[in-house]
Amino acid sequence: MSQSPLTRSMNLRRSVLSVPAINPRALEKTHQLDCDTVIFDLEDSVAPEKKAEARENLAAFLQGKPLEGKERIIRINGLDTNWGRADMELVSALEPDAVLLPKVNEPQDVMSVSDLLADADAPDELRIWAMIETPRGILNAAAIAEAGRTAGSRLDCLVVGLNDLRKETGVLPQPGRQYLVPWLMQVILAVRAYGLCAIDSVFNDFKDIDGFDTECAEARAMGFDGKMLIHPAQIEPANRHFGPDASAIAEAEAIMKAFADPATDGLNVINVDGRMIERLHLVQAETLVHKARLIAERQKPKGQTAN
Repeated sequence: MSQSPLTRSMNLRRSVLSVPAINPRALEKTHQLDCDTVIFDLEDSVAPEKKAEARENLAAFLQGKPLEGKERIIRINGLDTNWGRADMELVSALEPDAVLLPKVNEPQDVMSVSDLLADADAPDELRIWAMIETPRGILNAAAIAEAGRTAGSRLDCLVVGLNDLRKETGVLPQPGRQYLVPWLMQVILAVRAYGLCAIDSVFNDFKDIDGFDTECAEARAMGFDGKMLIHPAQIEPANRHFGPDASAIAEAEAIMKAFADPATDGLNVINVDGRMIERLHLVQAETLVHKARLIAERQKPKGQTAN
């Protein structure tokens, strides 16, 4: 059964930092970083001769001090490579929050990993994320997202990978990504139709904070939930752009207050400050306010809770 587009996960995914599992120092640093999600990468950032060492590093790290307050995602190598099966054995042993699949081209790519997790008796909470980074992946984004809503699929999120997509299509890396926007919006339509989450691609020049800031604003306007990052310097701008601002929170609270009035019982459309507001907007307002509360909880010192 398909889910409503508004029932996707309420986890914070504003800043999704990719960290090479081959780098123990980078792994340890994640404890102090204010990102929402960490992708522990066994794929692109790890040389072929270092794959086993990266798995060992990651096992030692995740079995040590818990990574509190952040989603833990492991990006594996494809199952068609020499390392994919060993990566999946590690996923089953460590039970992260999700496994990120590279170069997902069709629904069966997701279902194959779903079957492996089921065979390993992995908990239902262990989800699947899918990298959409090939022409076939973009063309099949809707089918992949739809299959993700079938029983047992575990799919939660699509992550756009533009470096590989540019390489395979010949589209040049230009500010504004004007020739890529239609493909990005295809992914947004797919996730919104089937209640998933969408994460925008990395910005390669981590020293160009102004350029990154602009791209975050553009991605937020397109409807992305967050952005995949390659450097800690990118965390603050991502959190700022993909989090709700004060005016949006105030508007959402006003909508919730209006619908809480007994006089609105049974009404699907009401007047709020001269605007016609539907109950659909109430669901959106509740989602936004809940997200703001999650952020406030994150910012409180340990032992305190947000009001």
